[in-house]
Amino acid sequence: MSQTDDAVRIRPKRNLTVWGALGLSLGIVGPSLAMSGNGQGTAAAVGKAVPLIFVLGGICVLLISHGYIRLTQHYNQAGAAYALVGKTLGPRAGYFAGWGTMIAYFMFALGNVGAVGTFVNAFLANAQNSAHPTQIPWLISGSIALALCGYMATREFRTVVRTLLWIEAIGVACMTILSLIIIAKGGNHSGGGLDFSVFSFKGQHISVIMAAVVGALLSWCGFEGAAALGEETSNPKRNIPMALLVCVVGASLLFILVMFAQSVGFGTNSAGTTAFASSGNSLATLGHQYVGQWFSLVLSFTAIMSSWGCMLGTVGTAGRLLFAFSRDGVGPASWGTLDKRHEPTQAIGAVLIACFVISVVSFITGHPQMGLGNSALSDYFYYSTIGAVTLLVAYLMVELGTIRHILVQRRELMKEVIIPIVGAAMIMVVFWYNVKGEITWSGGANIAFGIMVIGALIGFGTPGAAEKISTGLNRDLGEAGGKEMPVSSGHEGEIFPTDEV
Repeated sequence: MSQTDDAVRIRPKRNLTVWGALGLSLGIVGPSLAMSGNGQGTAAAVGKAVPLIFVLGGICVLLISHGYIRLTQHYNQAGAAYALVGKTLGPRAGYFAGWGTMIAYFMFALGNVGAVGTFVNAFLANAQNSAHPTQIPWLISGSIALALCGYMATREFRTVVRTLLWIEAIGVACMTILSLIIIAKGGNHSGGGLDFSVFSFKGQHISVIMAAVVGALLSWCGFEGAAALGEETSNPKRNIPMALLVCVVGASLLFILVMFAQSVGFGTNSAGTTAFASSGNSLATLGHQYVGQWFSLVLSFTAIMSSWGCMLGTVGTAGRLLFAFSRDGVGPASWGTLDKRHEPTQAIGAVLIACFVISVVSFITGHPQMGLGNSALSDYFYYSTIGAVTLLVAYLMVELGTIRHILVQRRELMKEVIIPIVGAAMIMVVFWYNVKGEITWSGGANIAFGIMVIGALIGFGTPGAAEKISTGLNRDLGEAGGKEMPVSSGHEGEIFPTDEV
């Protein structure tokens, strides 16, 4: 197919509801994964004030999410930020934002190969209750997880998002039950009980607070995943923004509740915060302490499933962005095609293969090393850091696009422009605290910066890129006559229906 041919356009099936879009966002956020392992670093930095940090993180992500919610009310395409920024700041800027988002999801998928390995071994150690438990090399369990993602790629994507929704629903139910039990029992009585001073700024330094908010904010990374389903969701101008809002608000309330329960569960004195900071899986540790080993095993298993669910969601979303680029001529043509189920299988396959190859190299060489004494955890944190920084760049571009949209379109109240302005400022602060501590060229933030330079060179240096991207976005967003275009390569003449499920 000629990617500049006005007569033909490849479009996925539009067969997802708001629940499908929500399932993808929740799968990428991975609440069970975030709550099992993201509080420890915060506890080490701010002591008992972990819930306060997550309150501030929730406020920040609400500001950032406004841009995605506002723009997806007008523009929806498989490239997410690629389209949102492309239609507000121009095609090259759109590619730059889309590139950052695609790299972020790829890095999250890559990091979760190590996360799956880590949580599988933690589950085995918990189950055996031995000083020398049997462990599995993380590459084996991580590769099995990738293979399962490959199998799911052969299914319709609505099956994938339903799977993600069920995985996270079970995890959310388990951690909510644990949190309520801890609170009902009054927390750790020897460590301060139900201490509501965890929400106080007293005794905290602003620089430490802001540095800790960085870690908390990254717990929400991926909330915008639903935006990549703009071509697969019915009534996307309503359902995509709704899915984004529900994900952000729901995750924020959940994170604050669970972090409060964990803080008082371990205890808010120095011994309690030290125990929190040193826990390998904080939810499983508290599950064992407050309920029993069986519930600890359940929570350990939900962490495995959440990390796999995050891998599944990020692989699928990275593949959709790669498909969107390639369909518009900024990438290999084969990656811009759909299979007979109207899924971008070749693009998703490319993502899976790249994840496997890099994971094998990391396992053999023992790099990267983060000083954690665990190569699987080092993989998770290193690649996730790279992805988080490139995603911050995409967030910033979306905020700038939202500012321009409000100022130019003048459809919304002009005073609303203050929201993306504050959001952009918060992103800059978060970005600063991510990069200011890097001292080596191989640091995650520096690698992320180099990757974004490559993206800029592709977007701004590829001959005819702007024209190809602009033409493609106009078609995708219904500006070329407003009609669905038939798919090529074996599906000539077929018009995709709105098959809502």
